Amino acid sequence: METPEFVKPRIISVSQLNYYVKSMLDNDARLMNVFVTGEISNLTDHYRSGHIYFSLKDERAVVRAVMFAGNARNLRFRPEEGMKVIARGRVSLYEPTGGYQIYIEDMQPDGIGALTMQYEQLKKKLEQKGIFAAEHKKPIPKFPKTVGVITSPTGAAVQDIRNIITRRYPSAEIVLCPVLVQGNMAPGQLINAVNLFNEYDCADVIIIGRGGGSIEDLWAFNDENLAYAIYASNIPVISAVGHETDFTICDFVSDLRAPTPSAAAELAVPDVEELRSYLDSQCQYLSTLMDSKYLKLKSRFKSYESALNRYSPAKKRERLIKTYELYAEKLRSFSASKLSSQSERVEKLSAKVEALNPKSVLSRGFSYTKKDNRIVNSVKELKPGDEIIITLSDGEVKAIISGE
Repeated sequence: METPEFVKPRIISVSQLNYYVKSMLDNDARLMNVFVTGEISNLTDHYRSGHIYFSLKDERAVVRAVMFAGNARNLRFRPEEGMKVIARGRVSLYEPTGGYQIYIEDMQPDGIGALTMQYEQLKKKLEQKGIFAAEHKKPIPKFPKTVGVITSPTGAAVQDIRNIITRRYPSAEIVLCPVLVQGNMAPGQLINAVNLFNEYDCADVIIIGRGGGSIEDLWAFNDENLAYAIYASNIPVISAVGHETDFTICDFVSDLRAPTPSAAAELAVPDVEELRSYLDSQCQYLSTLMDSKYLKLKSRFKSYESALNRYSPAKKRERLIKTYELYAEKLRSFSASKLSSQSERVEKLSAKVEALNPKSVLSRGFSYTKKDNRIVNSVKELKPGDEIIITLSDGEVKAIISGE
């Protein structure tokens, strides 16, 4: 028995089925704008096309998802495997495979803000590249002639910076490069300002910053290209963004981070009063040091003078002359004494000799007799007829012995 034609099932193709199901999903108002939370898995990021393919899963189910490049470019963070997110999009069916999926238009991390996630991801990326490393930090000049300031011309930050620099170090010139410090145009202006200061070399140090605000207000200072511009700057950069508890990428890449714009101004220039006090103390120290040095040199000079007196040829000659004169005097004294002694001795000997002089004896009535030119000492030596010569004090007498 044949089935009546009006009850026969309608046979359709797979394409027709998928098309029908897709149209049903596309026309369901409840599926046109859904919010789904889940964990990212099977992530595929097509860098060339910009499309992102992944799955969202929870403990019991998985759904495929895609985010096209136009929407992906607006993400403020980078999706990662295992990240829990809240996605907004529409549910539809991909006809070629018959699989339904979520076409995501917007997405943010679940449990942490998208900006915070983007900040952490960029910070990690730049840190891995080494641009935060201490060895790349340039020293801040101690006595800058010109301070470049990159900030809003109407904010309180520029007034604080100007007042503090003028009070602390009046000789420093301030060059302001006015920029927007929040909004979509702010990063480009900040980058351009850093590049201009370096191009014209018109500052010894740069202060870049603004007053406090929310993470959205400070977001321009988390720009990746701004970080590269600060890193490439030949002029040292002081970051002064927000309050003490606020941190931006600009803070990490700069050569010095100040907790506030006012603090940045204090770090950029010295305090002239402190310099005066320091100079006074140094002058006092130098004076004391010079006095001490003078006394030491004076003492050393005296020792050298004493040594020179001891060893100089003139002094040595003077001492030799004195020694010579002393010995000469001693010699004269000795000679005089010796001469006197010898004179007395001579006189005594002369007296003795004089006493023994025959003429002296003859003068007293004595005489001596010679025979044959020999002195006769005894009558026994004479005989009658001998010729003798008798010497007296006043002459000689010849005689002949006549008898015994």
